[in-house]
Amino acid sequence: MNTKKITSTSKETKQSMSQQRAKDIQKIHIAQKELAMDDMTYRALLLRVTGKTSSKDLNDAERSALLKEFKRLGFKVKAKSSFGQRPQVSVDRTPRMRKIEALLAEAGRSWKYLDPIITNLKRSHIRFCDENDLSAIISALMKDAKRHGRV
Repeated sequence: MNTKKITSTSKETKQSMSQQRAKDIQKIHIAQKELAMDDMTYRALLLRVTGKTSSKDLNDAERSALLKEFKRLGFKVKAKSSFGQRPQVSVDRTPRMRKIEALLAEAGRSWKYLDPIITNLKRSHIRFCDENDLSAIISALMKDAKRHGRV
């Protein structure tokens, strides 16, 4: 029984390490593009910092050192958008969802802002809202926009 736990934990650790490796490599390639490095310049930097010519061959410490060098050269890691992704709904409700998304973006709010409104409509999630519910949400967001002088 304990071996299953250890094996499971070991698999999770390997998976999270693999995900972190993929994220680091992605950041490295984004930095290369943002710093407008051609392939030859990039490989020379890679060789100088890590002694290797491919980002796939780097270990954790080498990836970290390379990212640190990119930051020294002016690369800035941008935070992901905190607004979230528009929920998937049926095609007939997509225009209203786009309107809701636009109103949220204009106000600088995330989709989580809608949670109390959706709860008020006695729904558990926006994907369960019908046309009337979506209209009510749009109306509430429009009132909020007027209240804050955005409309």
